[in-house]
Amino acid sequence: MRNKFIAVSFLTLVAIGIGAYYYINTLWILVLVLPVILLGISDLFQKKHTLRRNFPVLGIARYIMEDLRPKIYQYFIESETDGTPINRMYRSIVYQRAKGALSTNPFGTKLDVYSVGYEWANHSIMPLDHKDLDPHPRTLVGGPDCTQPYSASIFNVSAMSFGSLSNRAILALNGGAQKGGFAHNTGEGSISPHHLKHGGDLIWQIGTGYFGCRNADGTFSPELYKEKAALASVKMIELKVSQGAKPGHGGILPAEKNTPEIAAIRGVEVHTRVDSPPGHKSYSTPLEMMEFIKQLRELADGKPIGFKLCIGNKLEFIDLCIAMQQTGVKPDFITVDGGEGGTGAAPLEFSNSIGMPLKDGLAFVNDTLRGYGLRKDIKLFASGKILTGFHMFRLFALGADACYSARGMMLSLGCIQALECHSNNCPTGIATQKKDLIQGLDVPDKINRVAKFHNETVHSFVEFMGATGIKSANKIKRHHVYRRVSEDKIMTYAEIYPQVKAGEFA
Repeated sequence: MRNKFIAVSFLTLVAIGIGAYYYINTLWILVLVLPVILLGISDLFQKKHTLRRNFPVLGIARYIMEDLRPKIYQYFIESETDGTPINRMYRSIVYQRAKGALSTNPFGTKLDVYSVGYEWANHSIMPLDHKDLDPHPRTLVGGPDCTQPYSASIFNVSAMSFGSLSNRAILALNGGAQKGGFAHNTGEGSISPHHLKHGGDLIWQIGTGYFGCRNADGTFSPELYKEKAALASVKMIELKVSQGAKPGHGGILPAEKNTPEIAAIRGVEVHTRVDSPPGHKSYSTPLEMMEFIKQLRELADGKPIGFKLCIGNKLEFIDLCIAMQQTGVKPDFITVDGGEGGTGAAPLEFSNSIGMPLKDGLAFVNDTLRGYGLRKDIKLFASGKILTGFHMFRLFALGADACYSARGMMLSLGCIQALECHSNNCPTGIATQKKDLIQGLDVPDKINRVAKFHNETVHSFVEFMGATGIKSANKIKRHHVYRRVSEDKIMTYAEIYPQVKAGEFA
C-alpha cells in the first residue's frame, strides 16, 4: 500500500502538471489533492502508528471511525434499555422531568419482566392518595452530640467537585438546590465562590487531599477547616473515606482542568495533575478516625459530621462500629457509595472490578449498625445510579434515609453521556474548563431544570409510595421489593438480605 500511495501521488501530480500545461486553472485541483498527499507523506515518516505508516491516508479513517463509534451506537443502534452506563430509557425520563415535559410511558414497559434481575414493588388494593402524603419528605440528620441538626431532603446532589465540573455547572446545581430546597454536595474539591453565590444548602466534602483546609504539606489545617465550616451555607460535613467509582484510589484532577482559580481554591500548584492520596493522613486506626470525627464536629460548632465510603473489607467496617462503641463517638450520618458509582476519571479496573455494589453495601451497613445498636443515631445516605422514584424506593427498603444523585443531576443539566468527562472536551460545557464550551451552558435555564428534575423525581417517589399503601418513607421495608432470581423463582429483599435484629451483635 505504501508503494501504491507513492505511485498514485506521483501520477496524480504528473496528470495535474500536464493538464495545467493546456489549461492553467487545472492547478486549482492541487487545493484538494496537495493536503491529501502531504498527509500521506506525514503518515509514511511518522513512527507512532503502524497502521497509518502501512496505509497512508486510508489508515487515518480507522481512528475517525473509532472516535465516531460510541456516538453512532448511542444514536442509531442501541435500544431503549441496553445502553450503558445509563440507558436511553432513563436518560429520557431525566430529560423529560427536567424540562417539565410529558413523562408518561406509552404501550407498556420496555423491560423484560421475566428476565433474571427484574425488580418491582407490589401495589395495595387500598392505595393512598399521594395528595394526602407529605409532598416533600425530609429526614433530620443529627445524633446526640450534634447541636445544629439539619433537615435534609430525601434526594440531593451527589459529590461533584468544581474542577471536575465547570463553574457554570456548579452555579446551576447550587441554584437548583436553593430553588428546590435540597442539598448540594461540594465534592472533595472544596467550596468555591460558585457554590456560595445562590445560597443553596451545602454538604462540604473533605477528601484525602484536604482541599480547602490543607497546609502546604498536604496535611489537615484545623484553622482553615473551622473558617469554612462556619459558613452559613454549610449544613453538614462529609469525610470522604472512599468513593464507589475508584475506592482505595483517590481523586484525579487532570492538569488541563487545574486552572489558576481551581488551584487557588484547592491550595495546589496550577496546571499540574492533582492526585489525592488513597487514604487519610489524619488517622490510621478506627479509634483515631472516631477522634478525628469528634474534632471535626467540635471545630464545626456542632454541625452534623458524617463519612462516605464504598464497602470493601467488611471486617474493617465492623471495626469502625466497635470503635464507635468504645469511644462513644458516632458520625451523624454515613453515605454508602456503590461500586457502580460514576466519576470523570478512573482506571478501568477500579470502575469495573473493585468495590461492593450499592444495594449489597447498603444492606450490610444498615444491618451492621443495627446489630451493634448504633443505627438509631446515624442516618444513611445512598449514592449510586439513582434516577427514578423506584430507584429511591428500593434503597429505602434496604435502609436508606436519603439519596444522592450525580449522573441524574448532570443529565438534568443537559449532559448527553458523550463520555468525554476525563478529556476536558465535554460538548455541553458541564465537565470541562474550556471557556468556549462553558459559554453554551445557560445558568438560569439549568437552575430551573435541576429543580424540576428533583421535584418531579420526589413526586414520583411519593406517588409510588402511595400506590403501595405506605404513608412515609421510613415505613418502607424489605418485604415490599421483589426480585426475579430465576425464570420461575421470585424473592423479596427480606429473603435476599435477611434483617439483623437491633442489638444482636452488642
